[in-house]
Amino acid sequence: MNILLVAGGSPKEWPQFSLEQFDFIIGIDRGSLYSLERGWKLDLAVGDFDSLRQEEFERVKKEVREIEQAQAEKDFTDTQLALMRAFEKFPEAEMTIIGATGGRADHFLSNLWLPLEPEFQAFASQIQLKDRQNSITYYGPGSYSITKEVGMTYLAYCCLTPVNNLTLTESKYTLDHVDVPIPTSYASNEFVGNSASFSFDSGMIAVIQSRDLNKKS
Repeated sequence: MNILLVAGGSPKEWPQFSLEQFDFIIGIDRGSLYSLERGWKLDLAVGDFDSLRQEEFERVKKEVREIEQAQAEKDFTDTQLALMRAFEKFPEAEMTIIGATGGRADHFLSNLWLPLEPEFQAFASQIQLKDRQNSITYYGPGSYSITKEVGMTYLAYCCLTPVNNLTLTESKYTLDHVDVPIPTSYASNEFVGNSASFSFDSGMIAVIQSRDLNKKS
């Protein structure tokens, strides 16, 4: 099952995708309004909705099947709350989050580190952040082969934590059983074929496939 979560970042940064690939759509705060403005049918809207004017919130309440409104002062961000509800409903599902990058740096970092939080660590491999030039997936210890996504140019291994015994193969720049003592991003790597492999023994890595934007984007 595939779930789409739409956070409140600018729709200009959204990736291209087919809405039909998703079985359930969740709007997060202002992301709910952005979705409705595009004619999307939302199954759930989550947030404190403090970014919406009253008439905008009334539209969300009228057009969304289910609303979960949180207090403005709370222990979790709206995106965290939405992801928690998504996994409560569909613990086996794949979660794609858009509208969660760009804009405020504090929001982006909060979203980037979501899988490190205790509530989400067990689901890390099911979480993906996407925008029009980045695709971010998460991995715990193990051995993996990843496929190059269409349109992407660069490959990065972002060690969100200290990582032990990191090995990178089948890419332009390789590593052989390297310990990474502090969070480090091995950026601007590239595929040499259609796939690349990596392995490590402890920690968590965000794999980022990305591309530059041309002048027409």
